[in-house]
Amino acid sequence: MASARPGWRDDGPDGRLRAVGHGLFAFGLIAWMWVRSTLAYRTSFVLMTFGNFAASGLDFVAILLMFSRVDALGGFTLPEVAFLYGTCSLALGLADLLVGNVERLGARIRDGTLDTLLLRPVPVYLQIAADRFALRRLGRTTQGLLVLLWSVGRLDVEWTAGRVLMVPLMAVCGAVIFGAVYTVGAAFQFWAQDAAELQNSLTYGGNALLQYPPTVFARDLVRGVTFIVPLAFVNWLPALWLLGRPYPLGLPLWTAFLGPAVAALMAAGAALAWRRGVCAYRSTGS
Repeated sequence: MASARPGWRDDGPDGRLRAVGHGLFAFGLIAWMWVRSTLAYRTSFVLMTFGNFAASGLDFVAILLMFSRVDALGGFTLPEVAFLYGTCSLALGLADLLVGNVERLGARIRDGTLDTLLLRPVPVYLQIAADRFALRRLGRTTQGLLVLLWSVGRLDVEWTAGRVLMVPLMAVCGAVIFGAVYTVGAAFQFWAQDAAELQNSLTYGGNALLQYPPTVFARDLVRGVTFIVPLAFVNWLPALWLLGRPYPLGLPLWTAFLGPAVAALMAAGAALAWRRGVCAYRSTGS
């Protein structure tokens, strides 16, 4: 069953803006419905959020244990590694909070409930992203933000206006890049019907990789996350510019500022993959 886009009227830029606004408003309503449902059991919500906070913090505990035995890791001090950890964890936390639920698409395809979403006058992508919106995921985001703030106060760098602006830019661009990976992985499920593990290897696996300096990894791996799946633009390239350190591949300095362009290209590619996937969908026949 190929899908049209319900509620979409291609009547020029004004119509497209209204459609985008309508979609975002619907996303907010669905997300708020799930937030209210979650807050009805506040003790459970607090416990689950704390559990998410603690579970994501175990990675940083491992880093602290390493630095209890060494003074530097790959030539990087604890505040520098904490800065890498905080930036990528914050970016992934934001992406996971906003669009992480699209990985559930495979289950909806298998049980046929995706057909119901296609009939509603709201973009199906926003419906799936907002479905079962989990506010507890703020635990990961908060934990990454706290580590980032701690590291910023201990870095031995001169905080110019450019360096200050680079930090929130990294978080936003990183969230878009991770969100694009989530979306491409979800789009692939229109054909594979279950590619969540492959997607997780790029999102959570990529996050685990970016928490450490690129100098501890083989050059081929660094090339892969720079030129094939450009996760290096989440934090490695901009962070090394901010810290005044060279990139292992010897890339020119200006590549540190390509994060917005890479994020935009990945978002466009993810949107195209999603559109192709929706058009290829044939329903379950049930």
